[in-house]
Amino acid sequence: MINPVRTAIILAAETSAAQVTTTAAESLAETTAAPIEEEIKEVLSETLGEDLAESVTGLNRLMTDVWNGFVEKLPTIIFAIILLILGIFISKLVVKLMGKALDKSKLDLTINHFIKSVVKIVLYVLLVTVVLTLLGVPTTSIITVIGTAGVAVGLALQNSLSNLAGGFLILIAKPFRVGSYISVSGVEGTVESINILYTKLRTLDNKAIFIPNGNASNAVLTNVTEADQRRVDHVFSISYDTDYKQAVGAIYKALTKCPKILDTEGHKPFVRMCAHSASSIDIQVRVWCETKDYWDVYYDVIEHVRMQFIEENIEIPYQQIDVHMKNA
Repeated sequence: MINPVRTAIILAAETSAAQVTTTAAESLAETTAAPIEEEIKEVLSETLGEDLAESVTGLNRLMTDVWNGFVEKLPTIIFAIILLILGIFISKLVVKLMGKALDKSKLDLTINHFIKSVVKIVLYVLLVTVVLTLLGVPTTSIITVIGTAGVAVGLALQNSLSNLAGGFLILIAKPFRVGSYISVSGVEGTVESINILYTKLRTLDNKAIFIPNGNASNAVLTNVTEADQRRVDHVFSISYDTDYKQAVGAIYKALTKCPKILDTEGHKPFVRMCAHSASSIDIQVRVWCETKDYWDVYYDVIEHVRMQFIEENIEIPYQQIDVHMKNA
């Protein structure tokens, strides 16, 4: 017959033995790890020197701490990367939708481009701020860095700030807009876009010219297409032996062959003698046309006047010098 008291005593003895064994194993591990670390340190000291061994040991601890911190922050870093990618996508989508809404509005194209540029920059700055905050960077530190960077960038990029102010002046004063043909700072072309810092022109030979907004707002600027009509000016020369009235009549006939020339009140063709040059009589011709037809009219007038002069045998003089010789 099994004695219950004896059985309980045996179980208690076995449990105590197991606890003693576990405690002994843990103590052995602790007492073993310390000597191993000390032994490694002694080996490094003998091999590399005591100072270098201390440096290597410190570097090892630093790398261990960095790795442990990285592993601990890894989920947050992954979430921050996902948020950054998603934020960039959403920012582009917002700018695109805003662009479509602005295109349907009655705002000027110049203001549309400018608003989209500003909104894009603001969204990206907010996105970077949110990501840095998520990674544990204090908001006050971010604001301080942005403020300090703003001052430093402002001092380093004074010209860029001048261009930024010039962009606002262009939007307010509107000396030109997208689609205008302008001449400024020795260059000319059609305004393709007005951005925050510069204005982009497209020349007649399809070159792109970028003008800083500071220059565009401060320089003398000519807006060629500001009005709906433009005047085309030409000077034609005839020989002194040619009948002046015949030449004027020939020019009027040539102008009637140019259908794009305006012949309305205040925009009548003008043909008058303007100078007695060294070898010719010069005739001034002024006609009006729609701004979009300027170059067509400019070349049509030259071609038709030339053909009319040939048809009526009107002489176009060459540069000449009369030489008088005296007998010695």
